[in-house]
Amino acid sequence: MTGGRGEGPIKRVVIVGGGTAGWMTAAALARLTAAGVAVTLIESDEIGTVGVGEATIPTLHDFNRLLGIDEDDFVRATQATFKLGIEFVGWGRPDDRYIHPFGRLGRDAVGIKFHNIWLRQTRTAASAREAGRIGDYSIAVQAALRGRFTRPAGDPASVLASLGYAFHFDAGLYAHYLRGLAERSGVTRIEGRIEKVDLEPENGFVTGVVLADGRRIEGELFIDCSGFRSLILGNALDVKFESWQHWLPCDRAIAAPCANPEPPVPYTRATADAAGWRWRIPLQHRMGNGYVYSSAHLEDDAAEARLRATLEGQLAADPRRLRFTAGRRETLWVKNCVAIGLSAGFLEPLESTSIHLIQSGIARLLALFPDRSFAQHEIDEYNRTLRLEYEQVRDFVILHYHATQRDDTPLWRNCRTMSVPDSLAEKLELWRGNARVFRRQDDLFTEDSWVAVLLGQNEMPRGQDPLADALPSDESRDFLAHLRDVIARTAAAMPTQAEFIARHCQAPPLAA
Repeated sequence: MTGGRGEGPIKRVVIVGGGTAGWMTAAALARLTAAGVAVTLIESDEIGTVGVGEATIPTLHDFNRLLGIDEDDFVRATQATFKLGIEFVGWGRPDDRYIHPFGRLGRDAVGIKFHNIWLRQTRTAASAREAGRIGDYSIAVQAALRGRFTRPAGDPASVLASLGYAFHFDAGLYAHYLRGLAERSGVTRIEGRIEKVDLEPENGFVTGVVLADGRRIEGELFIDCSGFRSLILGNALDVKFESWQHWLPCDRAIAAPCANPEPPVPYTRATADAAGWRWRIPLQHRMGNGYVYSSAHLEDDAAEARLRATLEGQLAADPRRLRFTAGRRETLWVKNCVAIGLSAGFLEPLESTSIHLIQSGIARLLALFPDRSFAQHEIDEYNRTLRLEYEQVRDFVILHYHATQRDDTPLWRNCRTMSVPDSLAEKLELWRGNARVFRRQDDLFTEDSWVAVLLGQNEMPRGQDPLADALPSDESRDFLAHLRDVIARTAAAMPTQAEFIARHCQAPPLAA
């Protein structure tokens, strides 16, 4: 029976919704068509996409490799630039700035974490001046500050081996690029607006969707990529949304592109503002900008005026206003429906995780791809791991708001003093003692990421690993000085990002 439990392999997969989530899912599942599985994507040109997810994290490399994508071709097609990290401006104190880099910080020695060696050398004013900033020991930070980029070296002994990178790209062009890959591999696209979802009366499984023109599309596995509307999981299957707004109060965004005022830099910028924060994402042919804010602390018109006033180039299109609530659906896979993307949950793009969470949902679906029995223990495992990942990303985003010394506006005073999830509170306690960082199962963010943000926002621990005290001070000083010098010289020798793109992956000029 179509849409219900049965026996044998899945033969019809229906993806509801396009955009980044839909076409990433379609491109990944396109391989099933060779095994006789019909993969159909339904989308309507009448329904716009959010399209603010233009910055990514390094895990996208895994997805692109899975699809056999040539990186230079992808960069050209999506007008992309390279991203070595995120610069946070004004998050700890109004005049602070630091970069959360991709890749490693420094180099561990004799079994001691690098940040503990550095911390030990910062305990007196004189030695702290010698030790410098933690970002001095990141090749990604030093290259970013100089506007330079090259791909990592294969030699593990080279400091370039510790370089990580991701991309800034036009999310609409990426979806278009993936659509081409998917359709060439056998995915069928149907244009139409869904007006009704049919459920099997006996067991509540989805049997089909009905379009506005009366067509009925049947399937056995349905993937809900319908965005905030969550047409199947949220509406038809009535899975409740769990709000995290009490920890993440921003619920509005205004996005607007502008002309590039200068050659694009290889990093995203997130600038804290009175009622939220502003993003700056440089592409090859334009700059993406936006203001994420709390409607309880700022009116929409005032937010748009603030964004317009802070643009660094000429406005290239009318600003778009978005509404959202941070959180996720209580369950992400129910019966024969899996939600991926905004239909599953949303976390503001502060750490560029939206596309990663799409990718993660797809990867776990492939790992647990069902047959028509839809084994509940496999569904439970999918839900367990995805819920955990959403919560881990949530905690890392909350950290930026909570670990602040700002008290200049009501938003920041509230964030500074609010209670946080127990999972984050435990991490903070471990750090504030002897600078311990312990990652839980499959935690997306590395130990170096936690260290970069904690130190960047002035969360200085009371001590450090006692093992670091056993290192001779002069040896530690010389070790740090040598490493800092090698990283600085290596970064200075790299080509500028503009030179690298011109040589390898320059996008064609925009049509007039």
